[in-house]
This record gives sequence, structure tokens and C-alpha cells, in this order.
Amino acid sequence: MTKWTPKQYAKRGVSADAGIRHGFRSGLEQQNAEHLKKHGQTIRFELLKIPYIIPASRHTYTFDFELDNGIIIETKGIFDAQDRAKHLIVRELWPELDIRFVFSSCKTKIAPGSKTTVADWCEKYGFRYAEKYIPSHWMTEQGPVIKPREALATRKVTLP
Repeated sequence: MTKWTPKQYAKRGVSADAGIRHGFRSGLEQQNAEHLKKHGQTIRFELLKIPYIIPASRHTYTFDFELDNGIIIETKGIFDAQDRAKHLIVRELWPELDIRFVFSSCKTKIAPGSKTTVADWCEKYGFRYAEKYIPSHWMTEQGPVIKPREALATRKVTLP
């Protein structure tokens, strides 16, 4: 659990002392702690942790373009967190696929206020990318050894 700074507590109308001491993240949590104390209850705040597993679920993703050479192209104007996570999972499950991105602008930030651009993200995770149009040299490359349709036909993804 990430603890907030005194400034973050103040923005939410929570006393920094109480918040830091008890780990409250909201005024409602603090009010209820005070209410419990007033009624003689011991304040046990965030002491009990219950483990759980998010069940696996099947999904399919339809890519925008498949070049003749087997390179897969995904065009993106908005590249949100869910999309980025999905592409990392797809690449982990299908490392033999050559998936590349074409962004409307490579300078687009991955989130408001972020310094990271979509180009930075691609470089960090090893995806090739371009801006506006699919580069013509991508169309003349050899492409992956195993073409996407061959990979999909020969291997099934099984969930635990």
C-alpha cells in the first residue's frame, strides 16, 4: 500500500497526522475511525488482508492489418493503459508474432501529465513503431519466420 504525503491528505480534507498515523486515504475513513473510537471500539484499520485471484478469462484481439510478409500492424490514435497491457500480454503469449504500431503522433503522452510518449513506451518494451503511415520498407522486409496464421493454427493458448 502506498502512503500519501501530508499534502495529499490535506487536499482530501484529512488531517496529515491522523492520516499518516492510521493510513487513512479519505475523510470518510477518518470520520468512521473517530466514530468507532467514540463508541469504545478498537480501531483496526487495514490490518486484515484477504488474498484473492482474478480468474483467467479468454479474449481475442483483432489486429488492424497483416502485411503480405506476416508483419502485424496496429494503428493507434489513443493508446490507453488497458491497450498497452493487452499488447504486452499478447506478445508474451505469442512471441513469434511481429507486431508493430503506427501512431497518429509518436509524441502523444501515454496518459495526461505523463512525460512518457507512446514512442518511449514502444522503445522500452521493444515494439517497432512509426507515425501516420506504415513505412514502405516494412512491406518489403522478410517478416517473421512463422507467419501469424501458421502460429495460430499450430498452437492453442490454454488457461490455467
